[in-house]
Amino acid sequence: MSRNSNEFTNAESGGRVKGVCIIKPIVYGNSARYFGKKREEDGHTHTWTVYLKPYHNEDMSVYVKKIQFKLHESYANPIRVVTKPPYEVTETGWGEFEIVIKIFFHDPNDRPLTIYHGLRLFQTENNIIVGNKKAVISEFYDEMVFQDPSTMMHSLLTSNRQLTLGAHKHETDFEEKEATTLAQLQSAKQKIQNEVEELKERLKKSRENIKSFRDEIKKLEQEQVTDM
Repeated sequence: MSRNSNEFTNAESGGRVKGVCIIKPIVYGNSARYFGKKREEDGHTHTWTVYLKPYHNEDMSVYVKKIQFKLHESYANPIRVVTKPPYEVTETGWGEFEIVIKIFFHDPNDRPLTIYHGLRLFQTENNIIVGNKKAVISEFYDEMVFQDPSTMMHSLLTSNRQLTLGAHKHETDFEEKEATTLAQLQSAKQKIQNEVEELKERLKKSRENIKSFRDEIKKLEQEQVTDM
């Protein structure tokens, strides 16, 4: 997720730190749990939580002013603003829809970042079932890239204040997922290479057969001329 910070200049930010690129990995998504039956008063079937959090154990509030979650218009107060960790919103519902997540920074000259997340309530091949309660997890890895940040943002981004002293982990093992994906790509690449080699061999044999047929035809034509 690239940021073009060069578009913003302001004396209050202390100018730009040229030639510097800071990357902040993040994880966003949602968890959802089925009630077990449809709720009578409103027809809702699930409780769910949409969230955005750092990939590493750090306090994003150092450089993030607030995060805004825009829900479906059918919800009361569909625009929810969270000013400190954990950056999440919990609700109930029965249907899936797109949630707009907007990240605002302490430096007013840095424009907000917008992320679109499709809320997932039901199990798919890309979701994870966690534990006995069958929680559906749909989360993704991304990176905020700060190119030539302001002096103010550079100071905030490099503070590295920890969010918690405890273990920091995600429901999805992104390192394992990356390794699996790379292995699948390598396997697919090898399969394609084998298929290409097989096709080359078949093409070579076809050309040899064609040459053999042409030589045979030429030989027959010469024999016919001799007989005449």
